[in-house]
Amino acid sequence: MSINSVTLVGRAGRDPEVRYFESGSVVANLTLAVNRRNRDDEPDWFNLEIWGKQAQVAADYVKKGSLIGVSGSFKLDTWKDRNTGEDRNKPVVRVDRLELLGSKRDTDNNSFNNSGSFNQKANDDEIPF
Repeated sequence: MSINSVTLVGRAGRDPEVRYFESGSVVANLTLAVNRRNRDDEPDWFNLEIWGKQAQVAADYVKKGSLIGVSGSFKLDTWKDRNTGEDRNKPVVRVDRLELLGSKRDTDNNSFNNSGSFNQKANDDEIPF
């Protein structure tokens, strides 16, 4: 049995870099800072790769500092350095689901799921605990 699942909540480290392809595909790349339990520790940084409709949502609604939640899988990008010819790699989280978690003012309390529809998030006042 093998499982490759990543779930993270944090703040965007920069505005998404968005690329559009002739095929109609779209990809957004950004970094995510996730705080550790101890506030004195530095956050962990993750590289995110988002494809398709959710990439367009990230391009339209995610800005540096936005609070987001993501779930997806871990992958290792590998390439040869053009200058040195050395093998290089970079860990990346391939995002399957993006949730906009910021305040109502920041994101209008919407999340975007894989089916391409927006879901209204519950207010904190509506949560029964």
